[in-house]
Amino acid sequence: MTAETGTEPGELRDLIRGARVVLWDFDGPICRLFAGHSAERVATDLASWLEGRGLHGLLSESERDSLDPHVVLRAVDRRHPGSDLVAELEERLTQEELKATASAMPTPYADPLIRTWTAVGVRLAITTNNSPRVVREYLTSRGLGRCFAPHLYGRTQQLNHLKPDPHCVNRALNAMGAAPATALMIGDTPSDLSAARAAGVPFLGYARNDRKHKLLRDAGATVVVASLEPVLRMVGGRRGA
Repeated sequence: MTAETGTEPGELRDLIRGARVVLWDFDGPICRLFAGHSAERVATDLASWLEGRGLHGLLSESERDSLDPHVVLRAVDRRHPGSDLVAELEERLTQEELKATASAMPTPYADPLIRTWTAVGVRLAITTNNSPRVVREYLTSRGLGRCFAPHLYGRTQQLNHLKPDPHCVNRALNAMGAAPATALMIGDTPSDLSAARAAGVPFLGYARNDRKHKLLRDAGATVVVASLEPVLRMVGGRRGA
């Protein structure tokens, strides 16, 4: 096991060699979307908006205290599925995510890894719980849109399809005509791992800190990297082979 990968190099190499299609989660492996636009504040604002409409009781105390906008969104959808209220709340979250793209912090080595994987003929897709509008805007700003187009599979108003449900992963596989065993998913949360497992797709965990690393390991992820740099080196070596 190496310090830079947190896993056996051979395990990582096998994942990379077997991948003909790579499915990326967005917020985490590609960028820190809320690096300069606090996700906690967005969650608080969504809860306050509900309270201002007299809907304070829609959220439990733990849901209000979660400071996760997706927890707030899911909670409302569970109680009013498919409602105009959910649609409006989802659009408010999308607008906050769009604002966040201006200060999003690229994940180290993600941009060159995306370009290198594309150069060696591996097809890429996004499978995320964020809005596809947000993903498209960020990728365009980094000159990466062509590496993924048209395969961006993100949040819709059918919130029961968010990960850990494998819906977006299966959509990507079906659209790309890819067998699960020929794909690889890169994610940074247990819900990413669960979605990949449910779809039968091999999984590479990305953990930028010890807390995320422990969460992924505890969820059963066997290959977790603390940096995308060793992945880039292996993919680049494949390019030169």
